[in-house]
Amino acid sequence: MYIENSYLKKQFSIWLLLMLLIISIIIIVGGLTRLTDSGLSITEWELFSGFLPPFNESDWDHYFNLYKKIPEYQLQNFSMDLAEFKVIFWWEWVHRFLGRLLGIFFLVPLIYFSFKIGFSKLYKIYFIFLLICFQGFMGWYMVSSGLVDRVDVSHFRLSAHLIIAFIILSLIFWNFLKLNLPNNYIIKINFYLPFFFLLIIFLQILMGAFVSGMDAGTIYNSWPLMGNSYFPDDNNLINLFTLSAFSEPSIVQFFHRNLAYLILIFYLFILYKIYKNKIVGSYNSIKIIGIILILQILLGILTLLYGAQIYFASMHQICSIFLVSSCIYFLYLNSNTN
Repeated sequence: MYIENSYLKKQFSIWLLLMLLIISIIIIVGGLTRLTDSGLSITEWELFSGFLPPFNESDWDHYFNLYKKIPEYQLQNFSMDLAEFKVIFWWEWVHRFLGRLLGIFFLVPLIYFSFKIGFSKLYKIYFIFLLICFQGFMGWYMVSSGLVDRVDVSHFRLSAHLIIAFIILSLIFWNFLKLNLPNNYIIKINFYLPFFFLLIIFLQILMGAFVSGMDAGTIYNSWPLMGNSYFPDDNNLINLFTLSAFSEPSIVQFFHRNLAYLILIFYLFILYKIYKNKIVGSYNSIKIIGIILILQILLGILTLLYGAQIYFASMHQICSIFLVSSCIYFLYLNSNTN
């Protein structure tokens, strides 16, 4: 994307940064909504009417009575009173409110820039907007899975919802870099190395969502072993090779642990290749990834040792935003984008 007018380019860049900030906050609040078990507190989609919160006791009673009809309340939170319900309601409401803000703040400036820059130059940005719309639907599709016959949402739908959020974040950041950062380095590492590294990071985020969705972080709260052994003793090794493994909390935690080790090994291999071939343009970016990666692993271990306490778990998820962003930056520097 190329914008000749410097003032318009600055406007567009600031807008992209604002979108990055909002989507990052949404990911963080979404994680806290999950960690506080607040995601099922609003049982209707209310795409437009839900923009406003409850204003009086009658409104609160309406939402609370709807919540009382779902299994989470009937089987798990049956002793909850209205004051406790308001706490989990606000987490979910803020999460949805931010999603609505993202849609509005994305579409309105996009229309403005379409007239100023031209639609033909912004078709990729329109694709991001379509992803945002789909993400809104995916959010409701996820919530709907927890309204009947179960006390939580499907961890498969939860993981899809999270991955789409990170894809949106990555695409916005990529377009920001493409607009503002010249990519003039002659010597680059093979593009497929940072690309596959990013894919593994996304796979790890997927596994992390599985862990969160099944509360798998509350079991085997020891490291480096899982209890007294490397492999969880409540499962058979053969179960690793079945599709049902992704619905077994202990196996999913096992995958999440070992994928972290694989990522660290892959990182060290890339680091070796960069310094061996003296790819100076990637020195800083690979160091940044290394620092964030070590921090992320440490936060993962602390989250595990402390039974997925909200402080460590939320910091673990926040760190994943910085990790993905640094990987996108590294990928961009080693791409052929001009």
